[in-house]
Amino acid sequence: MSAKNILVVDDAATIRMYHRKMLGDAGWIIDEAVNGMEALEKIAQREQPFDLYVSDINMPRMDGYAFVKALRARTEGTLQAPVLMVSTEAQSHDAEAAFAAGANAYLVKPARSAELVLTVALLLGDRQRALRAAADIARGQGPAQRAKAATGRSL
Repeated sequence: MSAKNILVVDDAATIRMYHRKMLGDAGWIIDEAVNGMEALEKIAQREQPFDLYVSDINMPRMDGYAFVKALRARTEGTLQAPVLMVSTEAQSHDAEAAFAAGANAYLVKPARSAELVLTVALLLGDRQRALRAAADIARGQGPAQRAKAATGRSL
């Protein structure tokens, strides 16, 4: 199975780096955009669509809700990649708005690494990575803790 391509859309550089690290370490190929408008531009430039989108809600130029609605509108009638919204917005109405826009899953920041990897693996249908992430959650361990245990060093 070839590595899946994920587009992380967030205006915060630290969040993009965190998602790149956690998802990249899990074996997926990560690209980044700083807002919904840039994400749509990257999508338009690609020959192959991304396999998954991880998007914030609150961003300049085009927020996550507008991005997901535009994404869903442009690919109407075709197989659509799943969207995971990850936001500091923790109210149930925020998640409901994300689902209404077309998101498939919703996590509240800061998303723990094992939960992020598990959710992405489930959305991608990646059984092996989902099982590993679920085992990490059961042990209270994520990719960073697993690396520290293996090397004796913190990431």
